[in-house]
Amino acid sequence: VKIKGSHCAIQSGIVAAESVYESLTTGENAEENTVASMGEIDADEPALEVTQYAENMEKSWVYDELKEVRNCHEAFSKWGVGGGLLYTGIAAHITKGKEPWTLPTPIGNNPQPKTDSTATKPAKDFQPIKYPAPDGILTFDLLTNLQRSGTYHEDDQPSHLRIKADVAKVPENISLQVYAAPESRFCPAGVYEYVEEKLVINAQNCIHCKCCSIKMPQEYINWTVPEGGGGPQYQVM
Repeated sequence: VKIKGSHCAIQSGIVAAESVYESLTTGENAEENTVASMGEIDADEPALEVTQYAENMEKSWVYDELKEVRNCHEAFSKWGVGGGLLYTGIAAHITKGKEPWTLPTPIGNNPQPKTDSTATKPAKDFQPIKYPAPDGILTFDLLTNLQRSGTYHEDDQPSHLRIKADVAKVPENISLQVYAAPESRFCPAGVYEYVEEKLVINAQNCIHCKCCSIKMPQEYINWTVPEGGGGPQYQVM
């Protein structure tokens, strides 16, 4: 079983670029009128939705690889280590993803699949965990690890992490009050923090993991693309 890692991420990016280029260069004189050719954006040009990206992904080997192992993770959640190993072995070496079913992701006693954001449970159902302080030898504080990522965004660019207007009340009224601000803990870059019960977004720290776009209560963050060149700059990869 392959880990759905860098090779899939790189290929999906290639497919995205090819799909966008195909969309922009389709039609009479379309290729000559692209931003890359003209050097400027035509304000009257209508926005394009690159719907063929999803279609092209389904035709790529990335789709085949991930579909083959789609049930492996859930098998461990559903049946534990023993059942998960057994199911994964069968799926990887015998059925190879051709099972006529996809295991759902149940939450509690609800057998229906849920999104990551709705899987978060209220803070009152748990006891706070007190972690030991980093020792600087084997464990390190968040900002030290963040520095190693080399992440950088221009200080004067608009924040690429934006609160959706229709759920603008969620951070202070729901995320903080009901869930004890999970975004201030799961974010690996310390982007989200609450100061006097007000949400502060340190977008310049973002390392582009996009966890916040799917895990925030009610998915209240709209993760948009930052300016080119911004983000983590990993040196040893």
